[in-house]
Amino acid sequence: MNPDAIREYCLKKKGKISEGFPFGEGVLVFKVEGKMFLLMSLDEHPVTMNVKCNPELAVDLRERYEAVQPGYHMNKTHWNTVVLDGSISPSEIRKMIDHSYEQIVRGMKKSIAERLLPNDRPETGQKKQPPSIRARARTRKPK
Repeated sequence: MNPDAIREYCLKKKGKISEGFPFGEGVLVFKVEGKMFLLMSLDEHPVTMNVKCNPELAVDLRERYEAVQPGYHMNKTHWNTVVLDGSISPSEIRKMIDHSYEQIVRGMKKSIAERLLPNDRPETGQKKQPPSIRARARTRKPK
């Protein structure tokens, strides 16, 4: 997947998507609602991108693909650097971008997350479980 295709894909995401060069002309950053979800290093050949990832999946992807490494200049537990050398299919690259976007959105206010990820809402009609007796006992005020 080339940088233009990635840019086009990122800009189609829901919400207020912005792009810019806050780290200099060589690093294109995509944000959703002001929060970074993808960085692309355009000066490198081949081009690389950094995407956020849950820790277990991050390790799994690094083991599966040589082109996936711990995030360069990022929290290596939560970010991966992906070398766009053609060794990973475009569909897998899109999945990584989607996952990064979702990780960022899930960390936002509930109202924003529900608007941007409507499929993540709990099913309607589910009743909230009553608090346990123990929890109720802790919340009672002493007499």
